[in-house]
Amino acid sequence: MHTVHRIGAVLLGLGLWVFAILGLARGLEFFSTRGQSVLGLSSNGLLSVISLVAGAVLIGCAAWGGKQASTVTTLAGAVFLLSGLVHLAILNTPLNLLAFRLPNVFFSLVAGLILLFTGLYGRLSGGLPPDNPYRREHPMRTRRPGPEQQLEDEERPVDAEEQRYREAEMAMGEGHPTPEQTQIVMRDQARRRAVERARTRRRTEGHA
Repeated sequence: MHTVHRIGAVLLGLGLWVFAILGLARGLEFFSTRGQSVLGLSSNGLLSVISLVAGAVLIGCAAWGGKQASTVTTLAGAVFLLSGLVHLAILNTPLNLLAFRLPNVFFSLVAGLILLFTGLYGRLSGGLPPDNPYRREHPMRTRRPGPEQQLEDEERPVDAEEQRYREAEMAMGEGHPTPEQTQIVMRDQARRRAVERARTRRRTEGHA
């Protein structure tokens, strides 16, 4: 999974570098709103520099780690989408400082969607597998056993009551529990809180 995030960040970073280097090699005007064609897209000196820096950040995050690459790739996807929408509104105006044209807008929107999918791959699913690196960060799963322990527990036979509780907890984690499953989990949480309060009270009385 981290490999997917890293590869996505590196590919985008390298693509931005190629686009930026070709633009800088042509000596494009820095603040021209007309721009010149580079790889089928309009560009100027400012856009080339921004692309160069953004590519370095993406490649650096991919080298740093998969989680960092996932986060930065997701942010880059959001920025691409926002940039496409904003520039669609300011095309052919003095505010178009990056010399965008309609192909740039289409590219930003499509690239943004792809980057969001790549960056969020494996992070938003409700049914995260035990070996998913983001599993412990997922809501309702922070106090559950580790991957190895969960796999061992799944291999052991369970009684009907424990099975119902597991199914209820899973449904709560995935966000679609039935009223009965919600009551099962709430009752268990209340029982755990009562046990913890009793333990705390006994420890307090023992130190008194």
